[in-house]
Parts: sequence; C-alpha cells; structure tokens
Amino acid sequence: MANKSIGMTQVRRIIQLKAEGLSKLKISAALHLHRATLDTYLSRIEASGKSYPELLLLSDDQLVNLVYTSSVLVQVDERIDALQKQFGYYRKELTRPGVTRRTLWEEYRVICTEGYSYTQFCEHFARYLKHTHATMHLTHRAGDFLQVDFAGKQLHYVDTQTGQLIDCPVLVCTLPFSGYTYVEALPTAAQKYMFGAMNRCLEYIGGVPRNILSDNMKQYIGKNSRYEFTFQELADQWSVHYNTNLEATRPRKPKDKPTVENTVYQSYLRIYARIRDEEFHSLYELNLRVKELLISLNQASFQKLPGSRHTRFMRDEQPLLKPLPQESFTIKHATVAKVQMNYHVILGEDKHLYSVPYQYIGQMTKITYDDEHVEVYIGFQRIAIHKRDYRNHAYSTIASHMPEKHLRYSETLGWDSAYFLSLAAKMGENSEMVFNKILASKEFIEQTYRACIGLKRLSEIYEPKRFEAACKRALNASRVTYGMIKNILENNLDKQEQSQMNLFSIVDHENIRGAKNYN
Repeated sequence: MANKSIGMTQVRRIIQLKAEGLSKLKISAALHLHRATLDTYLSRIEASGKSYPELLLLSDDQLVNLVYTSSVLVQVDERIDALQKQFGYYRKELTRPGVTRRTLWEEYRVICTEGYSYTQFCEHFARYLKHTHATMHLTHRAGDFLQVDFAGKQLHYVDTQTGQLIDCPVLVCTLPFSGYTYVEALPTAAQKYMFGAMNRCLEYIGGVPRNILSDNMKQYIGKNSRYEFTFQELADQWSVHYNTNLEATRPRKPKDKPTVENTVYQSYLRIYARIRDEEFHSLYELNLRVKELLISLNQASFQKLPGSRHTRFMRDEQPLLKPLPQESFTIKHATVAKVQMNYHVILGEDKHLYSVPYQYIGQMTKITYDDEHVEVYIGFQRIAIHKRDYRNHAYSTIASHMPEKHLRYSETLGWDSAYFLSLAAKMGENSEMVFNKILASKEFIEQTYRACIGLKRLSEIYEPKRFEAACKRALNASRVTYGMIKNILENNLDKQEQSQMNLFSIVDHENIRGAKNYN
C-alpha cells in the first residue's frame, strides 16, 4: 500500500539493505513495501546527508527526527482489500461464455463507485492470476536462505520424579543450497524458546544467511494472507539484530519451503528412528544425543551427488554467510503503563517502579525491557532509560525527572536508607538495629522515612546516649516502632535498670500449666 507508515525496526532494515547495495525494487520486494512508501523514506534518509553506516549508529530517537517529519503521509489505499476478496469469484466468472475483464470491471464499479480504473483493475487481477497454480523448480544460491519449521512429530524425555513422558516440540533449520541442518528439541514452542534456538542455530552454522524463511507459525507471523503478511515484533527485532531479512510462505503452501520439509523427513529417519527405544531423563540429555546424530546426518554422503552436506556447506556456503554479531540476540519484552502522580511507571513483572520526567504524569507509555535495561517510550520518543532492578516494590528515581521543589526537598532531607543508617551508626549498635528494623517494616521503604526522621529528632532532643539506651530496651520486643521509643524516653524508662527477668516474657507461677499436666 502506498505511503504506509512503518516502524523504526523496518526503517533500520531499509538502511541495512541499502548499505548492501540492493536496488529499490529488491528492497521493496524483500520488505513488502509499496515503492511510493519506500521512496518517501529513502528521500528523507538521503536528505540527512549521512552515510548509511553513520545512520545505523544513530539511536532510535535520532532516526525518528530524520524520518518522521511534520509532513503527513498519504492515507492508506484500502480499496485493494475489497478488490482482493472478489478475485476468486472473478476467476470463476471468466470461464463462463461471454464474460470478459471489462464486464467484471463494469460490475465492480457499480458496487465500488470510487474503485480502481479499468487499467489498475486489470493489473491487480493479472498479478493474482500469475501466482495461481504456478509451480517451478527452485534453484538455491549459497548463503541466500535458511528455512525454518517445526517437525510434525515430537520427541520426549521421562520426568524422573513422576515418571511422566514430557513431550518436546522439535525445531528444524536447514540451508537449502547445501542441505546443512540444525535440529533442537525445545521445552515448549513459545517465542522465547524458539528464538533462543534460532540464536544457537546461527552459532552452529557460524554465520548469518541473507534471508530466513518460515511458514505461518504464530511465533513468527503476526498476520498473513495470500497477498501480504506482517511479522511479530519480536521476529522483527531478531532480524534487525542479525541483519537478515524475514520471509514467510503462503498460507497452506508447504511447497514454498520444500527443502526443510524434506529435512524434517530426514530427521525422522536419522534421528527419531535411532533413539526410539532410548530413554532420556532431561531435555539436556535429549539434545546432547540429538546433536550426536545431527553430526552423522550432516556428514552422511549424498546418494546421487559427491560429498556430503557438511563438505558442501564448508566449501561453498559458509564463506558467503554474513558474520555473527558480537552478542547473541536478547529478547525484549513490552508492556504498557500509565505514569502515576508520583511520576513513576510500574513494571508489573518485577513490581518495581521507574521514574519518568514529571511532565508526562497521566500519560500512557510503552515499556520495553530485557535482562539488563528498562526503556520507557511515548510513541517513538524514548523518555527514560534505567538499569533493570529486580527489587519488588522499590523505586528507581532519576533526579532530573523530579519537579524542582521535590528535588530541592529531597536534597535537603537526604531521605534514603543509607542516610538513616549512617546516622544510626554514630549513635550506637542498638540504634543501628532499631533503624534497620524500622526500614524493613514496610513493603515500600519510602513509607518508613517519616518514622526514621522522628527517631532522628528524638535522638537530638534526648541526646544520643539516652536514645541508645531506649533502643536497647525496645529491642526486647518482637516489633519496634517510633511510638515505642518515644514512650520509653518520655517516661524515663531508659534510665531504669532492667531486671534480670525479661520484661516481655511470661511470669512462671502456679496457675501456669505445661505439657506435663496433660499426660
């Protein structure tokens, strides 16, 4: 569709392919972009005056400023969807006597008065007919494609505690030029396990092919029809990280990836069959055995060709693969959150709160995070980035995000656990223990700061020596509060000598009966 707005992941992919010297036609076909849309973004990119390597080093915020200008993109042409739904009907009607394309177009314009002209109608219809019932021999180029699929049959191992058979989906990846293959059993078919296995597949072959082809698996494809498809956000992130292009087969068209379909069959013969009577007690044991048999599968000699998958791969294909990035792909998760009145958003997975600039209070944000970092976005603009903190109900606050009066107030008070514990350490061991108990008494540590300020004030009124004695007396209780310390000091209980008897224990007398009385 012409002038369709695209995301930053696809913008980076355009720059990567342009840096490799691909033509507009090939980029348009690879990314399934209308030429007009591609021209719009390329003109904005080229207007920056920067080279493609320089553009790839820019942050998302900087790229946004280059490609998302104030000009408004042309509205998406939605007529094609309505027309495509009628193609099957039109094809049948053409077989009837006297029915021509013009007849069909005239009927189409009666229904869709703002529809395509006759020339455009015929062009779209011709594209549809060209792909119908067409078959061809696929000639593969070295390093061009990696085909990916899940095997129809699963492997399994035995749970040592329950004795239950645990089924494991099996991911099969193959390079169609050489036939070089990678097979791995997964805990489940979830995205995080699939793309983790894809990482290990690329490490196994020692490089990155130009394209990755899969069928319509939901972990990979967001939406797919005969004429267009979109990829899952995670799949797009993975492809940008490895600088490779994603492709998908047509719905219910296994012939679009015949090599991996055959490789799945070969894995049944050379892996499944050989371990059918073997017992494994963990996924690790199972995959260790699979990798042993995978080596023999790749090194087995071809029946009608010289050499093996391994020799052909090492000689003709491995040198043409793109280099691997320095680090493996790390999955980024995404969620949404509203900026609270305390200018923080909460990451629900960890129940941890991260600050954003206070000007965004009340707005909805998108949070993307991995094992190391948390980033907060509004639209394409990143408004905050934090190192991930796994402490539940804790706060990560950047001073520059605070309103001026909050910042000044915070700096004056110096409210944090380290500040209060440093004060207590100067008063004595018992004082430090009391402050530690107070700080640990609430789920949100910030809720204890006022009690700590109260204790600090008591130490100044009654002097540190008496405060230390009061803390020592209070520590006999199971729970310590600000009110308890205040009561001890106001009633001069800190000056009284404590008896040898524990004030908080039960007195032993004749009315107290123990276990021996119930024998």
